[in-house]
Amino acid sequence: MKHFILAILVLLFFGKKLSANHITGGEMYYTYIGQTGNSFQYRVTLKLFRDRFSTGAQLDATAAIAVFDRVTGAQTAINIVPKTNEIQLVLTSPSPCIQNPPVVHYDIGFYEFDLTLPASANGYIISYQRCCRINGINNLGLATGVGATYTAEIPSTIPLLTAPINNSAKFVGADTVIVCANNSFTYSFAATDADGDELRYSFCNAYTGGTAQLPAPNPPAPPPYSSVPYGFPYSSANPMGSSVTVNATNGLVSGIAPVPGIYILTVCVNEVRNGVIIATQRKDLQVKVGDCNPLRAALAPEFTTCDGFTLDFSNQPQSNPAGTQYMWTFGESASGSADTSFLQAPTHTYLDTGVYIVKLRATLSGGLCADSATMRVNVYPGFFPGFIATGSCFNNPYQFTDTTNTRYGTVNSWSWNFGDAATMADTSRIRNPQWTYPSPGLRDVRLIVTNSKGCIDTAIVSVNVMNKPAITLGFTDTLICRNDSVQLSASGTGTFAWTPSMNIFNANTANPTVNPTTDTWYVVQINDNGCINKDSVRVRVVAGVSLTAMPDTIICLTDTVRLNANSNGLAFQWTPAATLNDPNILNPIATPTAASTTYQVRATIGSCFFTDQVVITTIPYPVANAGADPTICYNGSVQLNGNMNGIRFTWTPTSYLNNPNVLTPVSSPPRTTQYILSAYDTLGCPKPGRDTVVVTVLPRLRAYAGRDTVVVIGQRLQFNGTGGISYVWSPSTGLSNPNIFNPVGVYNASIDSVRYKLVVTDIAGCADSSFVTVRVFRTNPSVFVPTAFTPNNDGLNDIISPIAVGIQQIKYFSIFNRRGQTVFNTTADRAGWDGRINGTLQAS
Repeated sequence: MKHFILAILVLLFFGKKLSANHITGGEMYYTYIGQTGNSFQYRVTLKLFRDRFSTGAQLDATAAIAVFDRVTGAQTAINIVPKTNEIQLVLTSPSPCIQNPPVVHYDIGFYEFDLTLPASANGYIISYQRCCRINGINNLGLATGVGATYTAEIPSTIPLLTAPINNSAKFVGADTVIVCANNSFTYSFAATDADGDELRYSFCNAYTGGTAQLPAPNPPAPPPYSSVPYGFPYSSANPMGSSVTVNATNGLVSGIAPVPGIYILTVCVNEVRNGVIIATQRKDLQVKVGDCNPLRAALAPEFTTCDGFTLDFSNQPQSNPAGTQYMWTFGESASGSADTSFLQAPTHTYLDTGVYIVKLRATLSGGLCADSATMRVNVYPGFFPGFIATGSCFNNPYQFTDTTNTRYGTVNSWSWNFGDAATMADTSRIRNPQWTYPSPGLRDVRLIVTNSKGCIDTAIVSVNVMNKPAITLGFTDTLICRNDSVQLSASGTGTFAWTPSMNIFNANTANPTVNPTTDTWYVVQINDNGCINKDSVRVRVVAGVSLTAMPDTIICLTDTVRLNANSNGLAFQWTPAATLNDPNILNPIATPTAASTTYQVRATIGSCFFTDQVVITTIPYPVANAGADPTICYNGSVQLNGNMNGIRFTWTPTSYLNNPNVLTPVSSPPRTTQYILSAYDTLGCPKPGRDTVVVTVLPRLRAYAGRDTVVVIGQRLQFNGTGGISYVWSPSTGLSNPNIFNPVGVYNASIDSVRYKLVVTDIAGCADSSFVTVRVFRTNPSVFVPTAFTPNNDGLNDIISPIAVGIQQIKYFSIFNRRGQTVFNTTADRAGWDGRINGTLQAS
């Protein structure tokens, strides 16, 4: 339900004459008072409108109101009526649902008087005229200084025709409404009738009236009255455009307001009694359409997407009042939280095809204002419109074939426009129509196509309507031998005619046979219902075939060679074919395997032919043998053992070879290296024979016998050598086995110390050595620590450290200062302190 308020805007503007341009609207009505004899009494009221903020003239103090015969226009009375009342009409509380509402404030003057009239078979017209309406009224175009006439109509008082008593219809609708441009509005022109007459409403023309020279005519001019000059596209029947209508039964004006501006709006109400219209009353107002924004939720009733699952949504009004909040539901509960959005213009991707009901609710001012709308969304992607056009030339039908593809539903309508500017009838609604163009040229053909799911799309194809039919020739140039014949070939739509007529058979067909004796151009003409095209074929004639094969050639065995020949022939045959990639071309590739192969070529033109030959000799590649791949130790060397059957050779690379100019150089590479031996000879093969030898260099050995150590007499010492796969310790003094990596040493009192050498070797026999010294103490196991040290960097006693003898592991060795703070700590044997704390040498 919409919660915003509507009120009419009747504004007053001033023009060049401040005293004249002020009329904003008006109406006249009357009530029946009574009858005396043959006279009838009425109370007549003229109601005039003026914008409170207008700078034009104030409402007149008096009004000249005249009475005229309704049929003859003869004046029967004139009254100078004083203004009996003036009120202000203010719209003080416009709806909070409208942004930027205009101020509505009017002065309304009432001119009321009593009128006695004799009975009349014609009836009466009561009139008042004044100039001028405000300038700049949209539906009057550029017209200025337009006056106004306001009337009331008294029907015949002859009882036999209608009735002796009548009260005019009186408009009771509100005089204030806010109309916002490009938005829907309603305004009631409803009236009441005290006599119970049937009331019928319609738009009617507004009357012009006084002029700038005679602003307030006294008396007013008699009827009939002229219409104001409406400007296109407006008229009395469409005073606010075709989108605004009036309900004939209840007088409700509604529709979509036009662009901002001022519009004269006149509604006539017919009083109908016993099926007869007895009188017409009019209300004339100038309505202002403002540039304002009412809160509105509006969606198209239905939308179909045919090219994807993702849709962009937006409220159809381009703007709503500031602070408007939106809530969308997309009708797809399976999408979970994604089924709801609070964005003004959200995007939603549907999970599947189907029909969904989308809802939009717009709210403002904490929910005080609200509006909602729904829309049916059909999601059926996979609609691809298209068509093809085929035809020969203008004056002949072009066939249009629909190629539209739809994944869902069926294609159910076609609307063609063939782009023929010469007629308005170049349309069709069948699926595969034809159209004949009267002239050649490029035409943009348009097909609008729909399917049963509601998809609609357009395909546009530029069709080149030719001025002549298309011709396709089988060939444009050929060669024949004298006395031979050849069949020409052409394709197209129409009748064929070939020239010249000599030496030709079936000249009026697409495929004639010709046997010229000299070079001849044959021209074909195709005629398709008056569209003509030509093309030509040259037939060259020779007396015989020329053929010269390439010179004899020597190649290396297993290589390929491209055979070639110079010839004017059309067909070729090489033999033997077994070693050729294609024996039927002029330049095949040969891979001969014999020492010598003779290839013969035959060139043919029709019945004429010629042969020639070429000899291909093969020479084996020179043989090179670089020897076996050796493996050497790090920093070692090896002699290469190459041999070959050529006359010269090269080694590459030459790096780390002591003499690359001999077949047996010594190689000393620092890393694994590949050498290539290339052999050359002069037997005819221009390419070398090659062989490769790889010298593998083993990683460098790093023998390790362990750290120097001390033991006590009788203590077992476990050695642990590393670095190779075989080990030899020397001397073998005290060792359990000198030929393993981890022998055990035990020492007696006769031994003070032993220096061992460990030699390790790898799989290739490469060797490396390491040394370790064992000192033997004649004491029990103990840890020796000096009682003092002198850390002065003189190389003597600079470090204090524990020396473990016969001890397997030191748990910890700590040094403290006088305050009990730890200054050094270690668990390693012979690791010591240099007298520094944080890099600073300490005092004694």
